[in-house]
Amino acid sequence: MQTNFIKQLRKKHNLTQEYIASELEMSRPTYLQIEHGERDLNDLTITEAKKLAKIFNLSLEQLLQQKQPTVIENVVTRQKPAKIKSEEIRISIPQERADKFKQVLLYILKKVGGKPNVGMTVLYKLLYFIDFDYYEKYEEQLMGLAYIKNHHGPTPILFKKLIDKMLTKGEVEEIKSKFYRYPQTKYLLNPSIEPNLTIINGQEKEHIDWELQRLSDLSATELSEISHRDVPWLTAEDGKPLDYESVFYRTTETSVRKPLISLI
Repeated sequence: MQTNFIKQLRKKHNLTQEYIASELEMSRPTYLQIEHGERDLNDLTITEAKKLAKIFNLSLEQLLQQKQPTVIENVVTRQKPAKIKSEEIRISIPQERADKFKQVLLYILKKVGGKPNVGMTVLYKLLYFIDFDYYEKYEEQLMGLAYIKNHHGPTPILFKKLIDKMLTKGEVEEIKSKFYRYPQTKYLLNPSIEPNLTIINGQEKEHIDWELQRLSDLSATELSEISHRDVPWLTAEDGKPLDYESVFYRTTETSVRKPLISLI
């Protein structure tokens, strides 16, 4: 099966999807069509096929027939080119940006923090979908927070550290209550505090507003159930970080990337 063949070759050579896409001079989503089997190897141009074969140290015939090389080479690692433009590489390891995270959290609390359903668990899910949906749509990180898999869904690791600092500074108030008989930890924004939106660009703010409009009225249970059907959560191990790259394997149920419109 092509999907397993290409993926196994890439992992065997310890290469990233970004690297192969750059070598083939195509976008990451276009390369993923090959790895997912949505674009058959025989449909590649001769140039693309030859480049792909060379990357994996295969002959063109071996690649197209999906045959592993019969001789095991002594060289088991492959050096990547020293000169690769930084803008061609997307960093898959989450880069926590605490300053932007704080301003986004303040903005969320200002916009929807007063809603009765918006407690800590709902905040977790709003942050998760803001981060991972943005990555899927734009192939860039917004906050780049690290999220771990737990029973209730994705949990931002940095949240407790940041919220404790905000509580100490009097920027937010913590309220323990119940929402429809369920325990709830709620955070209310100090009315004198205003988020610094200069750290958020127009595209990011538009995305955050879109997520809040579509998700902020859902309960913690509803949001948790959605996150549990999302590929990043499904493919992560319990207690381990979720991989941003897995958003490109999402199903149509949770994907937010607009499908390509055929011109035919």
